[in-house]
Amino acid sequence: MRRIFRQTLGALAAASLLLGTPVHAADDSGQDRIASAVREAVGPVMEEHDIPGMAVAVTARGKRYVFSYGVASRESGQKVTEDTLFEIGSVSKTFTATLGAVAQLRGGLSLSDSASRHLPALAGSAFDRISLLDLATYTAGGLPLQFPDDVTGQDGMIAFYRGWRPAYAAGTHRLYSNPSIGLFGALAARSLDKPFDELMEQDIFPALGLTRTYIRVPRDRMDRYAWGISRSGRPVRVTPGVLDSEAYGVKTTAADMIRFVEANMGGGALDDTLRRAIAATHAGYYRVGDMTQGLGWEMYAWPIGLDRLRAGNSVDMALKPHAVTRLDPPLPPQDDVLINKTGSTNGFGAYVAFVPARGIGVAILANRAYPIAARVTAAYRILAALDGEAG
Repeated sequence: MRRIFRQTLGALAAASLLLGTPVHAADDSGQDRIASAVREAVGPVMEEHDIPGMAVAVTARGKRYVFSYGVASRESGQKVTEDTLFEIGSVSKTFTATLGAVAQLRGGLSLSDSASRHLPALAGSAFDRISLLDLATYTAGGLPLQFPDDVTGQDGMIAFYRGWRPAYAAGTHRLYSNPSIGLFGALAARSLDKPFDELMEQDIFPALGLTRTYIRVPRDRMDRYAWGISRSGRPVRVTPGVLDSEAYGVKTTAADMIRFVEANMGGGALDDTLRRAIAATHAGYYRVGDMTQGLGWEMYAWPIGLDRLRAGNSVDMALKPHAVTRLDPPLPPQDDVLINKTGSTNGFGAYVAFVPARGIGVAILANRAYPIAARVTAAYRILAALDGEAG
């Protein structure tokens, strides 16, 4: 395992980057403690789950650190660096939610609008009674986790939605679903009269200051795009699918992800519309156990025990319907919460979590879809260390 854990910048203490600049441990005593905490949290996880490479970015006390471990490709041996692109799977939904909130502020839509209002092809279907908010919070009535394999293209998608019958009244049950929030993202883009990918890559990402974040990785950046590892051990990357961009299509670096985290905690030079849109994604609309469902993001009162946080991010929560308690009016954005999101593709696993009141956050990106419980545990330990640094 020595090669896996050799850090990307071996000449630097803990392979760390502070604000994008190499920093030696002697330059910042807090950095050395954070580097040790990150290594102790993710090293055993990489070994246990045979993860080829990982990038971990943290923010604490207004300082940003990026740590790189292992390889971006087992076949080539290319190391993970600050420029390595990872698939972040469903963490992409937080960007989709941000776009939807921007669309509402620009007057393109209201979350209370019916879905069919923005896609007339769905008129006369169940989507006359399903709102954009229902789609964004997975409470449309039981849309499945994934589209059936035989659903392809726009026509196939429309036919699927028109033929679908809700199992529950809208707004009563949460069932995590790519077709649900994916449709929300597509309708948000439609309301702004531009393709979703174009809006994200030419509007949202640049406005957030994200220079290495993509839906479609440019040809001249493909050499920085990591290869994931499938369950069978083969190199893999995400394949195209219906509403893939909206539900799980973002590729980014750990450095860009922690910049996005900081934007979500009020940092960065953002315009007023984007700042308000980000805040809107933190409003709470439904409660399921300890978890409050926002737009894309999921929130918990802080501090919270690890077992409860893992339960909120469990397979049971992802795959089974749960009755919800509607928060009416919606809960305004809170600072004393942990805000998080998991994401996976066939070959990648991601987890992002932050606590605005403490000014701390972590983004963990890996080129294997290892168990979510292990991601949450590692991040929780890092946040505990960061909380001490921020105190």
